[in-house]
Amino acid sequence: MPGRTGVRGFIHWVVPGGGVVEALPAGLARRGWQPRLVSSADAIVALLAGGADAYCAGLLDLRGSDEPSAHALERIREVLARGGPGWVAGVAPGQVKLEPVRRLVRDHCHDYVVLPCEDGLLATVLGHAHGMARLEDGSMATPHPVPSMDGMVGESPVMHALYRRLQRAALTDAPVCIGGGTGTGKELAAAAIHRHSKRHGAPLVVINCGAIPESLVQSELFGFERGAFTGANQRKRGRFEHADGGTLFLDEIGDLPLESQASLLRFLEQGTIQRLGGHEEIAVDARIICATHVDLEAAVERGRFREDLYHRLRVIELHMPALRERGGDIALLAAWALARHSGEAGSRVRGFTRDALRALHDHSWPGNVRELLNRVRQAVVMAEGTRITARDLRLQEVGVALQTLGEARLEGERAAIERALLRNGGRLQAAARELGISRVTLYRLMNRHGLRGGEDATGTG
Repeated sequence: MPGRTGVRGFIHWVVPGGGVVEALPAGLARRGWQPRLVSSADAIVALLAGGADAYCAGLLDLRGSDEPSAHALERIREVLARGGPGWVAGVAPGQVKLEPVRRLVRDHCHDYVVLPCEDGLLATVLGHAHGMARLEDGSMATPHPVPSMDGMVGESPVMHALYRRLQRAALTDAPVCIGGGTGTGKELAAAAIHRHSKRHGAPLVVINCGAIPESLVQSELFGFERGAFTGANQRKRGRFEHADGGTLFLDEIGDLPLESQASLLRFLEQGTIQRLGGHEEIAVDARIICATHVDLEAAVERGRFREDLYHRLRVIELHMPALRERGGDIALLAAWALARHSGEAGSRVRGFTRDALRALHDHSWPGNVRELLNRVRQAVVMAEGTRITARDLRLQEVGVALQTLGEARLEGERAAIERALLRNGGRLQAAARELGISRVTLYRLMNRHGLRGGEDATGTG
């Protein structure tokens, strides 16, 4: 399973001015980042002219000068306007309050950091800028431009934590329960577990429990004998038997009727099934992976889901993060979708406008990855220009809905937490310190808003 890619180069442009500039965090190299130090605009121009593909991002280090001259800022603007790497401004405390510096950062950089800072924060921001730059210039040349695992594209901390949990889940035969919102990629996760398990040579059988009429679920899952009901003219094997030796993925398990829940529980306890209309106990060797977008614990409390089955299914629990929790992955996924569909209908689209980039990151993405991919695909086909705009994405009206003061406060609270988690690589202690609250309070607020952080949110690796 692929993890983080190899070394990624970035340009460290130190703007001269006589000030002392501290060294960058040594931990950047361990995270796959290697700087190329330059100190002049001409050196940057030469690098860009020679091909900037080797440099994923650029750090514009302004700390060496308390207030760069108008001439220096204009020269910097000229260079940054050439495109190439995604630029991040590195400033000294208070420096971004200067209007010329603030305007430079706003117009030409994807983000800024106050230096010195933690290596994890700088690595995350550089990765985000890299993704945004590639998204803007349409330079994605392949449908797999970023670290991924079996079709799940992303390099955010929560996704790397998920990749590791999927790896561990693939090593066992224990039942797995995958939770997460609609469009987060639960079926992709199930396929990844199967593909990397010892069962990969046998079938992965997928069934959506919510798409089958309740009267047919039992026969579809467990099969039936001849004469079991009107029209049953011959014996039929069910999905369980088709998955023998492999994996059975039960999507939307929360919609499984109670009768079928009892049969599933018997299989988990005994490893056998009975066909509809039959009495023979048939041994089946199949691993169960299930997924749901509903709260199964609440379904148990309402009497719609068996408690004993609930506990048998959740031996291993995985959660697919919502797209809004994944920070820079939004840009990377949009670029992946653009590369994948850029040839449709003779499209000449090469990238995204700045208003499109802002709209992508401002949208709440209730439909998660599926919604983003569908919006980009439609925009690729329907866009009239060579760059996708916010209007092409149908996101120009984002944020205009009326809301109460209480809703606005909650939205602002959630946004502040999300930004703090992104800037601190998902580390709760660092994010809590930035927000001025305790780690316990942050964890409580994250639960309130349905947010998840990096690995230390659960204490798992």
